[in-house]
Amino acid sequence: MADTLVCAGPTVSFPTLRECRRPCRQTRAPQALLSIAPPCGRRGECHQRLSVCLPGVAQRTLRQSTFLTDVRWKAQVLQQAAPRLRQCQGGATRAIFTGIVEEMGTVRELKQVDGGWELTVEASTVLEDVKLGDSIAVNGTCLTVTRFDPTYFAVGLAPETLRKTSLEELETGSKVNLERSLQPSGRMGGHFVQGHVDGTGVISKFEPDGDSLVVTIKTTPEMLRYIVKKGYIAVDGTSLTVVEVLDAELSFTFMLVAYTQQKIVVPLKKVGDKVNLEVDIVGKYVERMTEGYRQVG
Repeated sequence: MADTLVCAGPTVSFPTLRECRRPCRQTRAPQALLSIAPPCGRRGECHQRLSVCLPGVAQRTLRQSTFLTDVRWKAQVLQQAAPRLRQCQGGATRAIFTGIVEEMGTVRELKQVDGGWELTVEASTVLEDVKLGDSIAVNGTCLTVTRFDPTYFAVGLAPETLRKTSLEELETGSKVNLERSLQPSGRMGGHFVQGHVDGTGVISKFEPDGDSLVVTIKTTPEMLRYIVKKGYIAVDGTSLTVVEVLDAELSFTFMLVAYTQQKIVVPLKKVGDKVNLEVDIVGKYVERMTEGYRQVG
């Protein structure tokens, strides 16, 4: 018997149901152990990390067909396993985004859960057709929906995600950029954004220019090497065009027109705040393909 659920691209399988050797800590009753087949197809460490105990749920309960079709147990498993699932080698999301923000959501809560963190965001537009396992970019970070209702959705965060992005600075009431993954029938309004944050930058200056706003971001030399004048950059998940690259200052600038200022979170931030950065993937492909030639030269 196997049940499957599509989670951010890869198909996640739930084929192994057996009694857990450890009884429930609270009730001491038997509990089921659900082993999730890792998307990378590997066993060993990945497979063990993706095994989840369901306290108070007996193995025979899981075998009932009515229970297997109930999304509540799937949500419970995904909520516990999502941070570990994203760490599984080869289990990275296959979603793609455009960098055109659909709406600004409001953070309801960022809390620590078993082995990771959970972020809950209030929203409306991105919830219109949401399903468990869907990918939503939150400030440019591709995350997997583990539970939702008509007013909010929750995603799992691995500790590594918090370390590598600006999401660690979120608090209750913070505004975040939201975008659902691109469907084949959708329009490509920005550029290809993977939702894989390459690094962060710090806002160093806001400078009005008529009704537009010029923003300066300071980052690292490792990031700046991929940023070019008139090229694409995703800042907190927003597709933007680079105006200037200031190598001596390890900075770059972009401009926000009046309309865009009302639709994204960057103008709501302060000098010194962090932003997520994802460079145009084309630059990294070119570097990789020419690596051998550059070494020979």
